[in-house]
Amino acid sequence: FSSSISGHQQLLLAFKQGEQEGDGAHQHPPSFLLLQLLLLQLQVMFASPLMPTMAADNMWILWCYRSRRRTGKAVITALAAGSRCSADSACPEPIEQHNVDSLSVASGPANTQCYRRRGFAAVALLPFLLPHVDMASAADSYDGSIIQNGVRNVLTKVKAAGVLRLVFHDAGTFDISDKSGGMNGSIIYEADRPENAGLSKSLKILRKAKEGIDQVQQVSWADLIAVAGAEAVALCGGPEISIRLGRLDSSTADPTGKLPEETLDVVALKTSFGKKGFSTQEMVVLSGAHTIGGKGFGNPNAFDNAYFKVLLEKPRPTSSGMPIGLPTDWALTEDDECLRWIDIYAEDEDKFFADFRDAYTKLVNSGASWRTA
Repeated sequence: FSSSISGHQQLLLAFKQGEQEGDGAHQHPPSFLLLQLLLLQLQVMFASPLMPTMAADNMWILWCYRSRRRTGKAVITALAAGSRCSADSACPEPIEQHNVDSLSVASGPANTQCYRRRGFAAVALLPFLLPHVDMASAADSYDGSIIQNGVRNVLTKVKAAGVLRLVFHDAGTFDISDKSGGMNGSIIYEADRPENAGLSKSLKILRKAKEGIDQVQQVSWADLIAVAGAEAVALCGGPEISIRLGRLDSSTADPTGKLPEETLDVVALKTSFGKKGFSTQEMVVLSGAHTIGGKGFGNPNAFDNAYFKVLLEKPRPTSSGMPIGLPTDWALTEDDECLRWIDIYAEDEDKFFADFRDAYTKLVNSGASWRTA
């Protein structure tokens, strides 16, 4: 504006003045929320194309919040500066930069004030000059960092494998032929199924996170599980994975018999993944998630390409006399196409990370229903 002191500097002076007059304690009455909105409106107004007109008028308004603990009253003061009253104004004296009259909105009799009619009209018309904001849509927006931080508060490397398994068992029910199942949070109704044994512990961990997150913003189980799986991968040294938010939860369990069984041979395994819309390459790279957990593929708390290196060992290795991994893990080595990808990922961990990121993103979006704006 056409003033010797910028708006931000004058606003800072006003706040400091309020602090000096009070006892230094900052209270936040409900009216402070209104103040924040007014400050935002003024900032947008002065940055708008109408600014030259208002600068020519040589008038600007600041809103200042003062907190007074002794009286318990919050005073919102409109400061008019950088302007002198015109000759026909009702004000008998000019308004100086360092001698500012104020209009206080508080209980008690109204004070006699001096202001320019056009400046007052500009403030009165302010809501009509600003772009329209859909408050309902704004209230529904997600802050992904809140979900991530909520998960990080409860997640450890030891718990990471179980949380990642939740993702596969929730999204793994997707059937591309009828669009049933998928990433919809229905796993919370399916924890008692034999194929989901042990997942109740992981659900309990995420339920604790959800309780904290919901106090700030509502999060669906589908979004929470998708983000938690990505955080589990990153926590164990795997790739960072960005997650789209806005999934809706199912109110019922998904159909049974949709997850690949652990005893399938490679032909049946490829058929099962194909029904979910995944290629052989995507099936192999997603199987690499078994690198964490207690399946014997290297460090159970490190997300790396050790899974593929172990699959190439001959003869099939054991751990404490027990076979490593699941039958479906070793079934991959019996197929030339799968074996080609196992070789690639065993040699190139960066390639494994990049392809896993893409496949995981596809997995957690499979069958998801999305909120509309």
